[in-house]
Amino acid sequence: MFTAEQIMAAHAQVKSGADFPAYIQAIKDMGVTHYEAYVTDGHTNYHGGNNHTATVPAKYVPVAIATQYNANGFATILRAHQQGKTDYKTFIADCATLGIEKWQVCIDKMTCTYYNIAGQQVLEEAIPH
Repeated sequence: MFTAEQIMAAHAQVKSGADFPAYIQAIKDMGVTHYEAYVTDGHTNYHGGNNHTATVPAKYVPVAIATQYNANGFATILRAHQQGKTDYKTFIADCATLGIEKWQVCIDKMTCTYYNIAGQQVLEEAIPH
């Protein structure tokens, strides 16, 4: 089974959204089936078989999440991040400002789903592989 330390080592290789597909493959190879990443403080819960969960603790001082979701703004910053134009810290700040509370990655389906502060799904997209 995977550990939080192994996950953090794989994540350390991600410099921008352009590195995301390789990261997903690395954690898939470890046995991760899905995870939830929280914008508020960066903690992430990784799940695998046999109800195994590893939690990567908070990565930064908590940030406030906007109560209004801005779909157009989020589409713009997401596209820029996926093209490698922003780093993770910038992406997190932008997500908070635009009303994204968390995202959930399902490795089996190769999807990433984003949620607003009310817990509503606002976008689901395929992860390139």
